Amino acid sequence: MKSFWLLPLVCVLMTILPGSGIAGLRIGDPIPVKDVKMKNIDGRELSIGEVAGDRGTLVIFSCNHCPFVKAWQGRIVSIGNNCVGRRIGVIMINSSDPAADLEEDFPHIKNQADAQGYMFPYVVDETSDVARAFGARRTPEAFLFDAKGLLIYHGGIDDNAFDADEATKNYLKDAIDALLEGHEVKIKETKSQGCGILFRSKDAPPDEIYR
Repeated sequence: MKSFWLLPLVCVLMTILPGSGIAGLRIGDPIPVKDVKMKNIDGRELSIGEVAGDRGTLVIFSCNHCPFVKAWQGRIVSIGNNCVGRRIGVIMINSSDPAADLEEDFPHIKNQADAQGYMFPYVVDETSDVARAFGARRTPEAFLFDAKGLLIYHGGIDDNAFDADEATKNYLKDAIDALLEGHEVKIKETKSQGCGILFRSKDAPPDEIYR
């Protein structure tokens, strides 16, 4: 009999393990691979450059199966939809292999976006190479760029995935507010907690399902 009750504990423990060796972006780095086309839920091929806003750009690596994503889902949608109305471009990217988890296939991606009311693109990184270029390893993992396309925040959503009322540090929202107000982001990097991206292809760097 499988011990499903262990899943949340495994997720939490795996977040403190070392990374997969993927080089990540540094604060001040420009948006990478911004011209790479990815399939959006509406069937269009979109690039990060095409959705970039004139006040900034928010890139979030996400998935469908991860309990951390599900716990943060409402807050992510609220932040993302709010950004769209404030001239910050938003794009959510799924880089996980559906062969590793069927919830990551295109119909599930589209259904999730429709059910949650995404007002921003949710695209498929069919090779996981966009995630590699960013150095993304977890879901959810946020990258916020300023109007010049330079990274000003990288990390998690806030400090409490499973209880929004208990969150005391709203990392991503605070970074966005600082950007819009013309202030420097105070907390530029935080540790992303969540599930490891299910990288595609046999030559993908070793990574755990839950990290």
